[in-house]
Amino acid sequence: MGRAFEFRRARKEKRWGKMAVAFTKISKEITLAVKKGGADPETNLRLRVAIESAKGVNMPKDKVEGAIKRATSKETSLEEVVYEGYGPYGIAIVAETATDNTTRTVGNVRSYFTRAGGTLGTTGSVDFLFERKGVIQFAAAPGLNLEELELELIDFGAEEFAVDEGTVYVYSSFNDFAGLQKALTQKGIAVTSAQVQRFPVSTSELSEDKAKEVEELLERLEDDDDVQAVYHTMK
Repeated sequence: MGRAFEFRRARKEKRWGKMAVAFTKISKEITLAVKKGGADPETNLRLRVAIESAKGVNMPKDKVEGAIKRATSKETSLEEVVYEGYGPYGIAIVAETATDNTTRTVGNVRSYFTRAGGTLGTTGSVDFLFERKGVIQFAAAPGLNLEELELELIDFGAEEFAVDEGTVYVYSSFNDFAGLQKALTQKGIAVTSAQVQRFPVSTSELSEDKAKEVEELLERLEDDDDVQAVYHTMK
């Protein structure tokens, strides 16, 4: 998948490697999934995948059940909000958040941009610089014929297929994402992660010193409890 893929994977692993942070983010994803699609994982694919992600980081069962209960009992006002802006040296950045207090979240996000010499923009100010794609992950189980599977998934919209350290990554267009998930489920494959992610249409290469400044901003955003994912145009 190349350097860009490795960079995204490394950043994701670093972000989710902190157990407490991982629990918070997955708990919010479970809550959002229930609010949008109901509490039955059999009919709510987003919830089913979120629960599998929780198992992947050894999230206690009571925390999973608590997140579902909060959503079904309407004890939370959690909502998804996307923030866009430019970081140092004109690097476009999109931060996806899940928050119960937009005043707090926008204040924090704006402060991160300002301290880094960047600017928080308005909705749509940089989103056009990214393409939304579906990214599905599952384990490369013993006996699974990956070459045959790849050919079959192309018929359901799979555009890229990669295997890294026992994990299969399948990429699709935004429009084919749901159909591809359904096809994998019908084949009995346990999906461990299914997300719509943003990929930059083009990237900008910076010197090591300049890149470090941008990375510091990205880390501040990623470490915020309200931020679920961060995307950028730095190469």
